[in-house]
Order: sequence, then C-alpha cells, then structure tokens
Amino acid sequence: MPLVTTDDGVQLHYEEAGSGTPLIFVHEFAGDHRSWEPQIRFFSRRYRCIVYSARGYPPSDVPAQGANYSQERVWQDLRCVMDGLQIQQAHLVGLSMGAFACLHFGLHHGTQGQASRALSLTLAGCGTGSHPAVHAEFKVQSKVLAHDIETLGAEHLANTYGMGPSRLQFKAKDPRGYTEFNRNLAEHSVLGSARTSRGYQGERPSLYALTDQIAQVNVPTLIMTGDEDEPCLEPSLMLKRAISTSVLAMLPGSGHAINLEEPQLFNQMLADFLAQVEQGKNFVRPVETRPASIWGPSGDPRR
Repeated sequence: MPLVTTDDGVQLHYEEAGSGTPLIFVHEFAGDHRSWEPQIRFFSRRYRCIVYSARGYPPSDVPAQGANYSQERVWQDLRCVMDGLQIQQAHLVGLSMGAFACLHFGLHHGTQGQASRALSLTLAGCGTGSHPAVHAEFKVQSKVLAHDIETLGAEHLANTYGMGPSRLQFKAKDPRGYTEFNRNLAEHSVLGSARTSRGYQGERPSLYALTDQIAQVNVPTLIMTGDEDEPCLEPSLMLKRAISTSVLAMLPGSGHAINLEEPQLFNQMLADFLAQVEQGKNFVRPVETRPASIWGPSGDPRR
C-alpha cells in the first residue's frame, strides 16, 4: 500500500494514475480518497493524478492526539504529500475541507513575492461555517457532532451529516451514486472523524478574518460552488472578490459534493480552466471591474 510519511510521523495513504503535470485532489470531511474516482478516471488521461486520504481517514493513520488535527496540520499534510512524492509544483483541487487545505497552502506557497508551488488552485464548496453570522455556532456544532460520532458511531454520521440539506440534491439526482457515497461515509473511523470534527472544523478560523491574506493569492484560482449549497454561496463570492486572479463557477441546482453530483460538468469546467492555465492565460482581474464590497479585504468597501 503506497504511503507517504508526514513531518510529524503520520502515514498517509495515496493513490496515483497517469503521467504528466501533477494534479492533486484533496477530499472533504465526509469523503476520502475514493471521493475523486470520477476525476481520476478522466484527468489521468492527461495528468499525473494523485489522491490521498487525510489523517484520521483509514487506510491513513488515525493519530491519537487531538492536537494533530488542525487547519495548519491539514494544509501541511498536503505539502508533505508533495514533498514525499518529490513534486515541486502541482495543480491543486480541493472540495470543502480539501478546498480549505488548498487555500491555506496557497496562502503560504502561492502569494505575491513567493515562488509558487501551486500551479493553480481549485476551491470547490469552500467556506462552510465561515460567514461571521454562523461561525461561532458552527464551531459549537462541530464539537457536538464530534461527541455524537464518538457515542453513536460512523453510521450516525452518515445518517445525519451525510443527509444534510446540501446533500439532498445529490440524493435526488443520482440515488445510486449517493448510496455509494453514504456507504463509504459510514465506513469512516469513529475516532478520526470525531477528532477531525472537534480539532479541525471546531477550531478553524473564519475565512472572513483572513481576507487581507487571501487577497495576496496570485495564482490562477477556480472557485466552484453549487447554487443550493447555502453555506458556501457567500464565502464563494467573498473569495472571488478577494482573489484578483480568480474565476467563479456556480453549478445550477446543485449541492455540496459537486464533483460527485455533477461529475461531467465539474470535469468540463476544471479541464477548461486547467487548459487556460497551461496556455498562460492572464487571470488578473482589471481593477476597473472590481466592485466595492463590504466583504473585501479589511472590510473596506472601497477595495
């Protein structure tokens, strides 16, 4: 079983297919390395595709210490995967928790004045729990969820979190695909899921507190969201306004797990974006087109 070891000694399971420019996929809280199968099958025809399971998600290790689960650690693990596979630069694609990891990686390795290790960022379903109106409550509920997982098990996670409002679209469109997703979720590690919910989701900072840093990202960035994924709508707009090298795609009638719910459309949009990046398109948005926004960097509506 292929493994990479992080700088704090955790072994992460990964899989890869294809050859060419590296393209790394990073999964969501309710997913694992299997969540990207529709993308691996498609993009491995042209790219060296890599997918891995985060710490806490078997067959990767499940560390015992809660301190090992944090926003800092999640993006550092992405770096460790790249280092372990001797990848200097890659296109990075993340959904939800994975999108947070890619964004924070970009804050450290894809901003102005740095030699970027991210050729591009794709942030799908990014921002749940970040809006100032819900951030405090999201942190509380993430810790409640952690307790529920510990006491009621992973099947409870699948039957509640896995059936939330932004999952119903997937279930309605593709019952077979949704059943597979939910079955995989029910197989997750109780300890790993609980520690991730408590230490990562329950403690991560709001993106709205980081707008000045986010505005420094200067690599091509594709922001994607389903138009019925309510927790990510406003954050996606904020990211679009903050990152001057970004484009925004909104998938109609879609929820949170858009790569599984709408794989053909997701793949098409991502493929078009990657082609433009590799052709050297200038993604910098002209200053004249940038609207005043209360959610701009520093909250200054003039920026």
